[in-house]
Amino acid sequence: MIAYYGLFGLVSVLALTANLLLLVALLSILQATLTLPGIAAIALTLGMAIDANVLINERIREELRNGSSPQAAIAAGYDRAFDTILDSNITTLIAGVALLVFGSGPVRGFAVVHCLGILTSMFSAILVSRMLVNLIYGRRRKIDALSIGQVWKPEPN
Repeated sequence: MIAYYGLFGLVSVLALTANLLLLVALLSILQATLTLPGIAAIALTLGMAIDANVLINERIREELRNGSSPQAAIAAGYDRAFDTILDSNITTLIAGVALLVFGSGPVRGFAVVHCLGILTSMFSAILVSRMLVNLIYGRRRKIDALSIGQVWKPEPN
């Protein structure tokens, strides 16, 4: 992500790290034993968190491509990606709750870690990454460009 998105990729990696730390902290508070289904749920959680960060970064690129200023592109990118991220995570959370209710044994362990992971993923993708971006770019009055990798623009005819 760092190679593809530049500074925004670094922000995404830091948000993913925060997600993983929050999830491990929650599991530690619950005194949960980490089993193979739990590890699989953590892998799924990280995949969903990566997807959320990619959605945010691509929305910001799209706004830049449409001619928005860097500050406006950041705000609009996060705002436009929020609905998509919320929708996908709620859908997956419903499936996780169904696994928790109807499953038994290892399936329930997977469901618990999966549901907790979805919550930490939402928190880290939306709040932690935006906090870091605001920390980096929020203090500047005038931003000439964003470090978000190559932004392709169609050539005028």
